[in-house]
Amino acid sequence: MSAEIFFDVDGGSLAAVDHGGAGRPVLLVHGTGHNAAAWAPVAERLTPDHRVVAVDLRGHGHSTAGSVTAEQYWRDLAVVVAALGWERPLLVGHSTGGYAVTALAAAGLVEPAGICVVDGLVLDDREASTRTLEGTRTPQMAAQLRQAFGYGLRLDAGQRDAWIGEQVAVTPTDWLNAGSDPELVRAVATRAFGEPDGAGLFLRRPAIEEVMMTTTAAPDAAVFPSVDVYERVACPMTIILPGQGFYADRRDEVAAIVAAAPGRRLVDMPGGHNVVMTHPEELAAAIR
Repeated sequence: MSAEIFFDVDGGSLAAVDHGGAGRPVLLVHGTGHNAAAWAPVAERLTPDHRVVAVDLRGHGHSTAGSVTAEQYWRDLAVVVAALGWERPLLVGHSTGGYAVTALAAAGLVEPAGICVVDGLVLDDREASTRTLEGTRTPQMAAQLRQAFGYGLRLDAGQRDAWIGEQVAVTPTDWLNAGSDPELVRAVATRAFGEPDGAGLFLRRPAIEEVMMTTTAAPDAAVFPSVDVYERVACPMTIILPGQGFYADRRDEVAAIVAAAPGRRLVDMPGGHNVVMTHPEELAAAIR
């Protein structure tokens, strides 16, 4: 049986789903727009021989804390690991969560047994990465994110339920979720809404402001979302590369990162970016 747990962090709390299990501890970290619910089928396959917790990042799911700096969301993971009393956990991150576990290892805030990065890479140098991050903070991008994913929508209870129903209904043909269990899509969409505000409206989390804040990293930061971050990662690392994922056409660059240090592994996998929800059995096998 899974249980909701909470961790105190600056500005509020982080929520997580404790899936139990025994063995090497594994922390599962979702990407932007998702939440801990996305990991349920993967966690189910890991708990026979792993202790598994899936966390909601700041501004996501049931976490009450929001971001005021670009690094808090990944630095929080060290707080979670310490609160759980874990030593040498395996850190698994999808999409933005993939960078989060990479940054945590690079900063030396946790000594993990290894990290598993699921289609969540940073392949450009600092200059190019800075330009890309700046491009994500435009009004046009905010509008696109709201249109595509509903980030920041404020809906009454009826509108919320209708929005969730629409996400479930289009699952078979959705570019991101096709191949997922529709009830898993429902669970993730439902967890994206917290309690109503004073006007009785529910916020589809993350808000646009949360997304924009996490893309404002200082160019001179020691740990920065650019390809040089991997030079600071000393622990073993597995990179999951879906054949139709965001980085499929840059496989040679990914392979170079893997070849740059011992203890690194590249795992090719079928599917698109959202293999956490579309291919949980294959992903759980790779994590093991």
